[in-house]
Formats: sequence, C-alpha cells, structure tokens
Amino acid sequence: MRPLVRVAAIAATVALVGVAVVDVVTGAEGGSGPRDRLNITVPAAPGGGWDSVGREIQSVVDDKGYVNTTEVLNVPGAGGSIGLARVANQVGRGDTLMMTGTVMMGSIVATGAPNDLTDVTPIARLANDYGVVVVPADSPIKNLDDLLDRWRADPRSVAVGGGSVGGTDHLLAGMLMDEAGADPGGLNYIPYAGGGEAVAGLLNGSLDVGVSGYDEFAAQIESGEVRALGLSAAEPVDGIDVPTFRQQNVDVELANWRGVVAPPGLSDEQRTELENLLKQVHGTEQWQNTLKTQEWEDTFLTGEPFERFVERETTRITEISEELGLA
Repeated sequence: MRPLVRVAAIAATVALVGVAVVDVVTGAEGGSGPRDRLNITVPAAPGGGWDSVGREIQSVVDDKGYVNTTEVLNVPGAGGSIGLARVANQVGRGDTLMMTGTVMMGSIVATGAPNDLTDVTPIARLANDYGVVVVPADSPIKNLDDLLDRWRADPRSVAVGGGSVGGTDHLLAGMLMDEAGADPGGLNYIPYAGGGEAVAGLLNGSLDVGVSGYDEFAAQIESGEVRALGLSAAEPVDGIDVPTFRQQNVDVELANWRGVVAPPGLSDEQRTELENLLKQVHGTEQWQNTLKTQEWEDTFLTGEPFERFVERETTRITEISEELGLA
C-alpha cells in the first residue's frame, strides 16, 4: 500500500468509528416514510457530481410535491465511505437515500473501508457520467499522445488532480498510464474533495492535468481556459465535442455511473416505495432536461437488474483497483 493510500485508509477508519457510534443509535428510530420526509445523504462536499444529483432529486420532488419535506445532508470524506458507514447503520430507515456510484466502489477498495455496497439496499441507477482529461490552455501538453509520452519519460513530473483516492478520476488516470506502458504506481495524483478545487488547481498552475466528469470542466472547456484531451466513454457522446480515448487508439473506457441506495433492513414495501419515487423523478420533464443539460447518459435501472449490476461492477472495479496497485 503506497503512503497516500495508507494515510487515507487511516483517516477513513478513524472517522468511520465516530459515525458508527452515532448512527447505530439513531438508525433504530426508524423513519416516517419517504413521502412524509425524505433524507438525501450526499457522501461528498457540496459542489461535486453527487451533490448535483442529490439536489436535483430534491428539486424535482419539491416542485412536484412528491414529498412533504426533503433534506440534503453532505457527509464528505474517504471517497464516500464515511457517508456509506452512516447509512449502513441506519437499519430500517425507509425515508433515506444516499448517492453512490463508481467513485465509491473504487474508494472502498483503496481505503480498506469496513462497509461496501452489499451493506445497503440498491434502489436505482440514474445515469452515466464520463470522465474527461484536461490541461490548461497554455500547457505544453497539446494532446493525449503528449501526455502519455510525458508519463513514459517521467511519471512523477506530471501533477494530476481529481477526486478522492481510488475514485473514478484516480482509476482513469491509472488506466491511461497503464495503457501507455508507464507504471501506475508512479502516478503523482492529488485528490480533491470537490470538482471546483481541481478546476482552481488547474487555473492557478498547481496542477498539470485535471481529471473529472465532463460537466465539472464543461464551462472551462467551452471558454477555452482548459483543453480537453479525451473522454472515457466507449463511444462518442452526443453534445460532447471531445474524442474518446478509443478514437485515439488508446483502449481505455470507464463510466462513472450515478445511483442511489438506501439503508439495509428495509421491508419489500419500503423498498418499492423508494423505487417508485425515483421512477416518478425519472419520468419528469425536469429530470430529462437535467440529463441533457449535464450531458449525463440516461441509464435508469431498478430492482433485481440494478442489484446484479452493482454486484458485477463491484467485482470489475475491485479488479481494476488491484491491478493498479490501489488496493
């Protein structure tokens, strides 16, 4: 385990103990049901992708009157593992949802978190987001080949900023290094709590390369402040004028799926009610417009198919993390 990952794992463990002590007590209280009060846990700082999804769900249910009261609670830390521990201890709470996705799966492996997605109840996959690799507009790195060449020559000379350790951004950078023939263990990766901080790092010169979801960098790409080198989608995405890595003969593809889970120990009725609520949200014009605006691919899925998807993705992301030396 490299020093950066070891430090993250220790910090996560300390924080998780505190969360467990609090929520093992509060979880037993039970919830009043999602139609009365819906609690949305965002396991990240405000301003990032999970926060955007959580607050958009809140906006839809509030505007449509699907729920009497909603609350969004940000619980950042350890790539979502601290928020996951909180929700995993809220057994039987049928009024609670938590944002999750690929980022959390990778962080669970990297930090050695005590909980994973088998400890909560899968509710729905909402959409896929794709990562983009960018550099400042004045960077000597002009294209993807330049970046790969820099990594081959001196991996540590390239400061790469993105989300949490083991998250999608970290995995994507490691996969690109591996494809280039460079040692991913030499990746000079700087994790940030939110996408806004990575943007600031690029613009103030402290980062050479930024990795995040396309929507995080879209404004800066369009304004010309940063230059996009490639997109992590398997195929070109309508509305995103960035070539995929595969279009550039680099066999790397990684989707950052975004979804929601609930606490464990729910009855069939509680789970169905939460799934029905998300189906209502998905069916609104407001949500469909959000998908288009944010450049998210609609991959809505519930029930057993979503549960099987989570199982498959857990295996795949774990394997990728181990291959890159993040476990």
